[in-house]
Amino acid sequence: MTDLKQIVLNVRGMTCNHCKNAVESAIKTLPGVDSAEASLEEKTVSVSFDESKLAEKEIVEAIEEQGFDVG
Repeated sequence: MTDLKQIVLNVRGMTCNHCKNAVESAIKTLPGVDSAEASLEEKTVSVSFDESKLAEKEIVEAIEEQGFDVG
């Protein structure tokens, strides 16, 4: 089994559950993603993914395409 990489990204602009769901949904549709959990309180998203199928940059791009800033 492939080892999964865990990352936590800061996401600016999440203000409600709709925002949280939009971020999680955008990430979960990417190939290689095992899990994605956004936190409104911490303004972060934790992602577990297979680096052989997906780059961190692609996760950031998926979030930014939803209208949020990462970093």
